[in-house]
Amino acid sequence: MDLIVTSAPDGARLNWGAGEKRAAIGPAGIAVKSGEGDGITPRGRFPVREIFYRADRIAPPRTSLPLRRIAPDDGWCDAPADRNYNRLVKLPYPASAEHMWREDHLYDLVAVLGYNDDPVVAGKGSAIFLHLAKPDYSPTQGCVALATGDLLEAIEQLQPGDQVVIT
Repeated sequence: MDLIVTSAPDGARLNWGAGEKRAAIGPAGIAVKSGEGDGITPRGRFPVREIFYRADRIAPPRTSLPLRRIAPDDGWCDAPADRNYNRLVKLPYPASAEHMWREDHLYDLVAVLGYNDDPVVAGKGSAIFLHLAKPDYSPTQGCVALATGDLLEAIEQLQPGDQVVIT
């Protein structure tokens, strides 16, 4: 099954056969990424690698994909020159890394997309996820964000080898 993400006047839409669901994308829209921090949601086909969740906030989602609890010291390296760029790291980390354990609820549920991970190219972009949307669906940093129920429904249906197609 493919999850298809397309641009829409109010942000984006995601469809996997369950009808269109509203989504948020990066402020620069969908395009070929030019680099780290460009605000672009990358165009392409990306496998869903694994699911992360905050066990203190939500129950483990039903999924056939690898499932991991987010820990308070989890981070995602976004420093292009670091050997762990675009990988999960433990905080504190000597290079720049995004906190996965957030005060807001955006990363209470995260599907890690296989963007720039096989192989990792320094500076091409990191941490492209499906995650939870803000209530107003304001832009992400380049990820795709959905309402909690929509993301849970999608994750439940995903199988190993399924992809997110961003067009």
